[in-house]
Amino acid sequence: MTAPAPPAPAARPSRPGRLGGAGARPAAPPTVRGGTRARRRRVARWAAWGLAAGIPLLFLGTFFLWPVLTLVGRGFLPGGELDLGGFAEVFSRPRTWRILGQTLAQATLGTALSLLLGLPGAYLLYRCRFRGRGAVRAFVTIPFVLPTVVVGVAFRSLLGEGGPLGFLGLDGTMTAIVLALVFFNYSVVVRTVGGMWERLDPRAEQAARALGAAPSRAFLTVTLPALGPAIASAASIVFLFCATAFGVVLVLGGVRYGTIETEIWVQTTQFLDLRAAAVLSVVQLVVVGAALALAGRTRARRERALRLRGTGGGHRLSLAVREGPRWRPGPDLVPAAVTAVVVLGLLAAPLAGLVVRSFRTPGGWGLGNYAALGTTGGDNALTVTVWEATANSLRIAVDATVLAVVVGTLVALVASRRPRSPTARRATRLLDAAFMLPLGVSAVTVGFGFLVTLDHPPLDLRSSPILVPIAQAVVATPMVVRTVLPVLRAIDPRQREVAEVLGASRWQVLATVDGPYLVRALGLAVGFAFAVSLGEFGATSFLSRPDRPTLPVVIFRLIGRPGAENYGMAMAAAVVLAVLTATVMGLAEKLRTREAAEW
Repeated sequence: MTAPAPPAPAARPSRPGRLGGAGARPAAPPTVRGGTRARRRRVARWAAWGLAAGIPLLFLGTFFLWPVLTLVGRGFLPGGELDLGGFAEVFSRPRTWRILGQTLAQATLGTALSLLLGLPGAYLLYRCRFRGRGAVRAFVTIPFVLPTVVVGVAFRSLLGEGGPLGFLGLDGTMTAIVLALVFFNYSVVVRTVGGMWERLDPRAEQAARALGAAPSRAFLTVTLPALGPAIASAASIVFLFCATAFGVVLVLGGVRYGTIETEIWVQTTQFLDLRAAAVLSVVQLVVVGAALALAGRTRARRERALRLRGTGGGHRLSLAVREGPRWRPGPDLVPAAVTAVVVLGLLAAPLAGLVVRSFRTPGGWGLGNYAALGTTGGDNALTVTVWEATANSLRIAVDATVLAVVVGTLVALVASRRPRSPTARRATRLLDAAFMLPLGVSAVTVGFGFLVTLDHPPLDLRSSPILVPIAQAVVATPMVVRTVLPVLRAIDPRQREVAEVLGASRWQVLATVDGPYLVRALGLAVGFAFAVSLGEFGATSFLSRPDRPTLPVVIFRLIGRPGAENYGMAMAAAVVLAVLTATVMGLAEKLRTREAAEW
């Protein structure tokens, strides 16, 4: 006989507010709450990144695309209707074809010679170890950031009548222009190719040598293919810079050896032919677009190669820099000799000639030209003194640097992400490419476009002192992006993933993982932006007010004025500008990271 079952316990009266009770509020399943919070975090994250991309795009659209497109539109829509007759008119002129031919010839020759001379320098300065290598690296970088007006004046002082090499008769020739272009772009090849060369594992070439290959054959069949992405990247960038050179071509070549860039300036300022300038701007955009597309593809190949631990050809690459062997008098004699000739003959000689000529006065040698910098020149050639123009340049460069660094850093942060979505990846690539456009569009077009578009509400800035800093920031922003972006892309994504697994929020990851790299890269970025702003001439020549000219504008005015006194002042002012630029870049070089060596 079984025991009776115990009585069931009496049900407790439910309390309001408790789960399952009368009047209770049913609680949402934990997964729903968690999903809601996750969605909110995703929305907030996308909103933050959208804002980080939207601010630079607003800046680019307002102060670059709008002025440029407006100026081009005025050339193609003279009566408010589309009229493409300007193309037929401009291309029917023999002058146009001569300008196009000279532009392509100068860019091609400048690129080829820069590569030919830059490869030995890349090997010596990044693959070999010797005393003073750091100083030579820093000196090689200086020409790239020197103002174009300074370089033009320096080559004229060297090759012109009365100069040390005046007997060669190269002043005002295409040879002088090509040499000046190589002077500018030599460091681009050395830094771009050398940065990859010092990361190559030498054992692949050593294995080829052990199998009986001659040194030249081992280099051509093993090392050179591995350097292919870096060489192609350097070539495309150098071609872009050569094709869009303005100040140096204007000073050395004048109208006789003009390029598309200088022709836009001539058609706009001298002939007031906006239609012809618009057609030439479109032609330049096509050339620049092709160069930028090639540069983007080659740069992506180089960055992928630097992230690889091994390649099909047997080369091992790493972000860790490999200390190369010490300089060897035998095998390294040829690259050492070529580099010495380039550094001393092509880079140092024009600068030394400029300094020497700055001490020559009409009455002999002395400091008279520097003393005259406190005056307005002979026959009052200037409206302000050179020292006042120097102060204006420094103030404007500070403002432009702040704008460029803020905008460029935001672009670099967004473009450095590696989103999983193919659409998002394409968007980041397009953002990066969009901010390279100011490198290839005529600064003259940008400056004149500012005058056309920013002269009425809601943006009436023609009389505002901020107009020149904005124009210079547009030109300097690509430099900031190209300096900061490689550093952020070099960060191993696993560092961010580990930080998130340990509980760090997205903002904490950004501050603790990306932040230290970003701070290290900003030193060089600030230096580049400040140096570019300090020497910007194309857009500034349009926008600077007569009572507030910049130092490059004053130097160009002095060159164009007759009289030995004005010419001597131009030499002295160019030395002052070169010293300022070199000092800024010397300080920035001390703060740079190895990954920030793309430019």
